Amino acid sequence: MKISDILRFARERGEPVFSFEFFPPRTDDGVKALFETVEALRPLAPAYVSVTYGAGGSTRARTVELVKRLKRESEIEPLAHVTCVGASRGEIAAVLDEFAAAGVHNVLALRGDPPRGEAGFQPHPDGFGHASELVAFIRANAARWDFCVGAAAYPEGHPETRDLGQDLRHLKGKVDAGADFLVTQLFFENRAYDGFVARARAAGIGAPIIPGIMPFTNVEQVERFTAMCGATIPPRLHAAMEVRRADPESARELGVAYASLQCQDLLRRGAPGVHFYTLNRSPSTRAIVAALRASEPWRAAG
Repeated sequence: MKISDILRFARERGEPVFSFEFFPPRTDDGVKALFETVEALRPLAPAYVSVTYGAGGSTRARTVELVKRLKRESEIEPLAHVTCVGASRGEIAAVLDEFAAAGVHNVLALRGDPPRGEAGFQPHPDGFGHASELVAFIRANAARWDFCVGAAAYPEGHPETRDLGQDLRHLKGKVDAGADFLVTQLFFENRAYDGFVARARAAGIGAPIIPGIMPFTNVEQVERFTAMCGATIPPRLHAAMEVRRADPESARELGVAYASLQCQDLLRRGAPGVHFYTLNRSPSTRAIVAALRASEPWRAAG
């Protein structure tokens, strides 16, 4: 099923969608553990699970095989990440052909990060320089591929474009090119999401904007992630993290509690759902979603 339809049906029922992001494991044991994780998530009725490409498109082949297997063996809809990094139009088309042949209905069109060690993104000579070009390419070949297309959004601005106005124009370019829905980068201040959605709507962007949340389990890890993606950690949260730096279990508990409060607030005020960056560790996320489904904060929306 297309995610655009999943979102529409959920909106008609007055319910949110929950989704989970994973990266392709490097070993067979890791793949086995990932499928066990996906199976454990099934009782929570996730709308879809997304699979990343990896930095610089480094896991392209593993991503393709994992997405195809998820479609074949799981009852949960997969969302396949597709990036422009290091790939020609023909190579990207071949990947999309594989997804279409496997019955995959959903792709997330991304420019992608430069490979490790490279200072900036350099498009392939016969490739794309922007996600909006990739979205337009998919839409121009609608007779060949009938995908629902998602795109990324940055509430605090893209790390390469701290000008929020310019970043919003880039986002509108993706939507105008044909993106059906948007998933945000992680953030820790809900005000950042609220302000971003308001600016997007004022700019004429009507696509659903799903907030991305990461329940952190490790202080050093979340600091690395936020440094890479341009998200900020509020001073009071960072102070609470600092005193738990050497206590992994206490840091995990803080991450679960903080993300739970974020999600409750977002859903209470009408967010269409939550996309969880799991880092392939689902226990914390499962606990959060189970609590949300039990408390149903969205019933108080509006």
